[in-house]
Amino acid sequence: MPAVAASFPASLVLAGAGKMGGAMLRGWLDAGLDPATLAVIDPNAGADLASLAAERGFSLNGAAAAPEVLVLAIKPQALDEATALAALATPQTLVISILAGKSIADVKKRLPGAGAIVRAMPNLPASVGRGMTGLKAGAGLTETQKKATEALIGATGGFEWVEDERLIDAVTAISGSGPAYVFYLAECLAKAGEALGLSPPVAARLARATVEGAGELLFQSADKTPAQLRESVTSPGGTTAAALEVLMAADGLEPLARRAAEAARRRAQALSG
Repeated sequence: MPAVAASFPASLVLAGAGKMGGAMLRGWLDAGLDPATLAVIDPNAGADLASLAAERGFSLNGAAAAPEVLVLAIKPQALDEATALAALATPQTLVISILAGKSIADVKKRLPGAGAIVRAMPNLPASVGRGMTGLKAGAGLTETQKKATEALIGATGGFEWVEDERLIDAVTAISGSGPAYVFYLAECLAKAGEALGLSPPVAARLARATVEGAGELLFQSADKTPAQLRESVTSPGGTTAAALEVLMAADGLEPLARRAAEAARRRAQALSG
């Protein structure tokens, strides 16, 4: 049995199996979670989810007992209406919430019986097993519950624990929203290629493949920093150096990225408030 599967909880309820909840669900099953230990609650379940339940053997919208772990992946605005979930959160239950803008205190207020709560901020690449999730532990988290959290979240990619819940807003600004920044970079590169005379399809393919390849190289080069990789492809006086002179100017990409991240953090703080 894989090490990650060995730390999976003995019973698990997933509330909400939309885009992110569904990605997590598939990651757990692929990592070896026993379907017999899993119950999914999703009143809006589509044919694909029903088919997956029938194929893999987990419970879908059946009667669910209070589990060892309850994962909240419903829409944040639905938390106030999810009164039925309160009965599933007992003092022995760990609640993992991926609800954007909902604090640990918000979840505790709606699920007062929960024994421990972990707030998580995943991102879209979790759907392909390459996600990055920020985690903040609430009071009373046991070592066993921490391992269960890491097993469940680790099945969809990497994770980082933060000490201060306010830092979840920073996580949101960097990794939570970050994939959109990268997708936009690919858009901008394609448009720059068009401006240089390339046809739109060729420019789009070049930009997309470049971002994909650079990302994979970054992933496979854990022993090197992004700066080292950048320097390895930058010849003094060459074409890359000429472009980087623009991107690394005082008003270039770094200050722009900081302003973008700060705007995202402010919005996250406003949604949390």
